Amino acid sequence: MASTLLSRRDLQFLLYEWLDAEALTRRARYADHSRETLDGALDLAERVATDHFAPHNRTNDAHEPSFDGERVHVIPEVGRALRVHAETGLSSLAMDASVGGGQIPRVVSSACDAYFQAANPGTAAYPFLTSGNASLLMAHGSPEQIDTFVRPMVEGRFTGTMCLSEPQAGSSLADITTRAEPSGNETYRIFGNKMWISAGDHELTENIVHLVLAKIPGGPPGVRGISLFVVPKYLVDGQGERNDVVTAGLNHKMGYRGTVNALLNFGEGRHTPGSAPGAVGYLVGEPHQGLRQMFHMMNSARIGVGAGAMAAGYTGYLKSLAYARERLQGRPLGAKDPGQPQVPIIEHTDVRRMLLAQKSYVEGALALVLYCARLVDDEASADPESAERAHLLLDVLTPIVKSWPSQWCLEANSLAIQVHGGYGYTREYDVEQHYRDNRLNAIHEGTHGVQALDLLGRKAVLDNGARLSLLLESARATVDRARTLGGSPTEYAELLSAALKRTAEATAAAWSDGDPAAALANATPYLEAVGHVVVAWMWLEQLIAAHGKEGTFYEGKRAAAAYFFRHELPRTEAWFALVASRDRTVLDTSPDVL
Repeated sequence: MASTLLSRRDLQFLLYEWLDAEALTRRARYADHSRETLDGALDLAERVATDHFAPHNRTNDAHEPSFDGERVHVIPEVGRALRVHAETGLSSLAMDASVGGGQIPRVVSSACDAYFQAANPGTAAYPFLTSGNASLLMAHGSPEQIDTFVRPMVEGRFTGTMCLSEPQAGSSLADITTRAEPSGNETYRIFGNKMWISAGDHELTENIVHLVLAKIPGGPPGVRGISLFVVPKYLVDGQGERNDVVTAGLNHKMGYRGTVNALLNFGEGRHTPGSAPGAVGYLVGEPHQGLRQMFHMMNSARIGVGAGAMAAGYTGYLKSLAYARERLQGRPLGAKDPGQPQVPIIEHTDVRRMLLAQKSYVEGALALVLYCARLVDDEASADPESAERAHLLLDVLTPIVKSWPSQWCLEANSLAIQVHGGYGYTREYDVEQHYRDNRLNAIHEGTHGVQALDLLGRKAVLDNGARLSLLLESARATVDRARTLGGSPTEYAELLSAALKRTAEATAAAWSDGDPAAALANATPYLEAVGHVVVAWMWLEQLIAAHGKEGTFYEGKRAAAAYFFRHELPRTEAWFALVASRDRTVLDTSPDVL
C-alpha cells in the first residue's frame, strides 16, 4: 500500500533523475556513501516515521504537554519515538562523521526528515531543533563546547533549543533585555525571560542545551550588542547541578501541540548553581557576535520550516487524493437517471481542480526544498567557485523556501479539507489537524512579512543585486535548455522568460526613487510574485527531467506543470504591478481609520 506521508516515487525522481544526488558520493565529503546507502537511509526513514511517529500524531494533538508547576509532562510515545530515531542514527544523518554523525548528503537527509515532518511534526521538532543547535556549535563553538554539548546531542542524550524571542521582543531582537553578566571564571550569569521556546522543557533526554541571545552590560546598543551563550538545563561539570533555567508556563497552541512551547525564566533565583545567582552560561565565540552566529541556525531552521510546511501539505494532498478515489458521491454531469450508480468524487471536474492545485503546490515545494538542500551540499563539498555560487543563490532563496511553502502548502491543506467536504472539517479525519499544524509555519522563524522585507529590502539589492541576478541567470539557463525540447517545455519556457524579465523590472522600479518606505510597502506582494516565479522555474526543471519519459507518473508531472503555468503563474502580474507602481494604498492608510 502506497504511503500517505510522501510519494517515494516523487523523491526518487527528484533525487536521482533531476538533482543527481548519487553524483555527490564521488566528492570527498560523501565518499563513504553510495546509491545503496542513500536508498537505505530513505527506506529507514520511511519505516521509522510510519511505525513510530505517525501512530501517535493524533494523540500528540489531543493530549498536549502539561505543566504542574514543577515538571513538564509529555505523552510517553514521544520519548519512545525519539529513542528509536536516535538509536537508528536518523537524528544525526547529516552531521559530521568527526562527532559521530552519518555525514550523508543534505539533499538526502532533507528527504528523510520530510517523512517525519509529514508523520508527526510535534515529535519531529525535538530532533530537528537539536540538529540545528548542534550544527551552530560545530561552526562557532570551541572544541570543548563541541565535546561537551554536540556529541551528546548527536547521540540523542541531549536535546537543543534556540532562545531568541522575549515577551516584549518577538521579531525585534534589538529590544531584547536578557543580560549576561561576567562571573570571573570564563562563565556568565544569565538573567531574563525567553518566550515561545519550542522543546524548552521536558524530561525526554538527560539534558537540554539552550542557545540564548543576551546582552553583556556595557556593549554596543541594539543588535550589535547581542552575544550568544550555551545555557544547559543541568551543568555538566561532573555534579549535574540544576542550572537556574525554569519554566514559567506553557503556551497552548492552535496546532503543533505535541511540541512543548515554553516561557523560560533565566536567573529568577529558583536555583543557585555554585551558590550564586543567575543561570550559568558559556559564551559562544566572541562577544557581540551572537546575532550573526544565531543566523547560522536560523537560516537552517527557515529551510526546515519550509520543508515542514511542504510535508504537511504533501501528506494532506495524498490523503485527500485517496479519499477522492474512494468516496462515491453524485453522477456524471448531464446524467439524468437517478438509478445510475454514483461515481468517485475524483470524476468531478472541480475535485480534480483542487487535487491538481494541491499537486502543483506540494510537488513544486518539495522540488524547491530539495534544490536548496542540494545547494547546501555544494557549499560544503564543491570547488570554491561553485561553493560561493551556491552560497549566494541559497541566500536569496532562503526567504522564499521558508515562506512560499508556508503560504501555498497551507492552501493545499485547505483544499484537502474541501475535497473531504464536511468530513474534512471534523477531527475524525487527519486533514484538519494538518491545516492547524501548518498554520504556524508562516509565523515562526521570521513571519511572512519579515521574510518579504528580507527579500526585497536586502537579498534582492545587496552587492548591487548580485544574488537576484544569479537567481535570474540560473533560471534563464533552464529556459534556454527547455527551448530546445519543443512542445509544452518550450511554451512554458517563454512564459517563465517573461516572468523573469518582469521580476527584474519590478525590482528596479520598486527602488527607482530610493525611498525604502515606498519600495517596501509592497514587499509581501513581491515575495508572493517572486516565489511563484521560482516555483515555476522548479516545475520547468522537472519537465526537462521528465522529457521523453512515458508512464502515469510522468504524465502527472506534465499535468501539474501545466496547471501551475496556466493557472498560477499569471497571478504574478497583479502582484508585480503593485510593486512596480510603488502603490501607496497601505502606506498612506492612517492607523486611525482601521
